[in-house]
Amino acid sequence: MLRIGYHVSISGSMDLALDRAREIGCTCVQVFPSNPRSWSAREMQEGEAERFRAKQKAYNISPVFVHMPYLPNLASPKEDVYRKSIAAMIEALERCNALGAKYLIVHLGSHLGSGVEAGRERVSAAINEVEKHMGNATILLENEAGQRNSVGSKLDELTDIYNRIEHKHVGFCLDTCHVFAAGYDIRKEEVAREVVETLGIDRIGCIHLNDAKHPLGSGLDRHADIGFGRIGKKGFEEFFSLPGLREKPMILETPLVETPKDAAGELSMVRKMLNYA
Repeated sequence: MLRIGYHVSISGSMDLALDRAREIGCTCVQVFPSNPRSWSAREMQEGEAERFRAKQKAYNISPVFVHMPYLPNLASPKEDVYRKSIAAMIEALERCNALGAKYLIVHLGSHLGSGVEAGRERVSAAINEVEKHMGNATILLENEAGQRNSVGSKLDELTDIYNRIEHKHVGFCLDTCHVFAAGYDIRKEEVAREVVETLGIDRIGCIHLNDAKHPLGSGLDRHADIGFGRIGKKGFEEFFSLPGLREKPMILETPLVETPKDAAGELSMVRKMLNYA
């Protein structure tokens, strides 16, 4: 079975996200642990985590990916922001374990001018620090789109950070829009192969399946609907011709505005594109 789904809303209760995911045909799902524009998570209602785990099993939606909120910056040279970011990551890991979610996806953030080396060291130290809070969760490092001062846009940065992490409850989330925006033309078989071999197929725990609104190497994190951006349907078919990629869980974060397709329609189209339907 192709494990594919969307990032869905947790409005009302965490477990309602699974109802929304099932309605559009998701077989895996991504959620925020809390309000994505807040530093702290609300306390869950009595029975909320239990309902989430029960629905996940009943609906056969797996794996569940929890995505860190927007505010934390693990590469920040500002000590107050850095400490708050680590605390937010610990809180998100605790939410993962309460829900039975397998993965926590993290953006590495911006070094804010302190330099790439300083940013790498901050990120790896932060992830080393939270080891005792991991439980059964695995952290996935998401590649960035090449924004100014970002950490993790280049593949060698990601693998360098991975190598600095002392525990190995860690892997990668490969975002197709981001890698294209950062200058890797995954429409070409040789480049796609370089991307996968650099990260390691066994270390890729999730693919964020997003087309790119802007040209190759733009440095802009702007997603487009699948097949309607600069990567295009043919580009994705080339990318997914590499062994092992089609079997990876995929999460779509597409805007669904360039076309009249709804989420269920886009999932159906992707299944056909990958020869699962």
